[in-house]
Amino acid sequence: MQGVTRTVTICNAAFVSQVKALDVARRVLLRAQVGKNPAEEKKRKRARPPFVRFLDLYWTWIGPMWKPSTMRTNSQYRRIYLDGAFAGKGIDEIDEADVGRWFADVANQGGPGGANRVLAILSSVMNRADEWGQRKPGSNPCRGIRRYAGRRHQRFLTNKEMATIGALLEARRTAHHYHVAALYLLMLTGCRCSEIINLRWSEVHGQRLKLSDSRTGRRTVWLGAEARAIFDSLPRGAGDKRVFPGRAVGKTISMPNFWQNLRVEAGLGCLRIHDLRHSFASRAATMSETLPMIGKLLGHSKIGSTARYAHLDDADVVANAERIGSQISKMLR
Repeated sequence: MQGVTRTVTICNAAFVSQVKALDVARRVLLRAQVGKNPAEEKKRKRARPPFVRFLDLYWTWIGPMWKPSTMRTNSQYRRIYLDGAFAGKGIDEIDEADVGRWFADVANQGGPGGANRVLAILSSVMNRADEWGQRKPGSNPCRGIRRYAGRRHQRFLTNKEMATIGALLEARRTAHHYHVAALYLLMLTGCRCSEIINLRWSEVHGQRLKLSDSRTGRRTVWLGAEARAIFDSLPRGAGDKRVFPGRAVGKTISMPNFWQNLRVEAGLGCLRIHDLRHSFASRAATMSETLPMIGKLLGHSKIGSTARYAHLDDADVVANAERIGSQISKMLR
């Protein structure tokens, strides 16, 4: 090739017939004649790990940075959708067409939402391959894959629904003291359900909660007087004891059944317990709190997560638009 003799090893002669070896040799020569270098291609393949081996490497280096819950979720996705994917392909050989076929198969198995989440993991793997010199710079094949549109679930409690829930909770206060207290705190703080029911007394500090392991890592939750009174009504335990203990030692209370019964009796339809968090944010938005402040209250790490509440504060904008329009209309007349 280009005046230089190159040698390409086909395979061990003990495992191939002469006829087969000649056939392979002809194909190698044809590739050389059109400008491709079979020797360099083999050398590149040996230097680049197969996808399955690079995935192991990624998990070894990046996995320890994840939270335990993230590790469990990602490992489950890996076991179901990533292990065994792109069989026989090197990490640098996977292209957009390969990812597109894989993405469609994942969506058929686990649904659009699951496919989007696994695609995010694969995209991170490919970005690392780029950074670590195992792929061409900027060649992440996941970038051209269009994610499935998410179904935005926006449900906020009305004043009437708030009053209904309050009355039902008061009726259950004696029989289900811990459940009622936890639900009140969800509505008063905007916390995630897991952040409240997994709370330990060592994380309760006067007018604030210092969460050691929220979804976005460590964060502080500020408590108003009403939320503080909820904690004062509970029997205080040692630092490592759970604020909302379950019947079994070391376990927490279970909210799904309690919420299901409350929701049905209140006639709240498909309202989720997570929608109490949305309702907290919507109240803040209608009180003209800024998006950064709402994001801080909710513990959002990105302002984009809070942006869904921006439209709830449109009343002032509409009023200003009407006043300006009215003045211009008078001037025109």
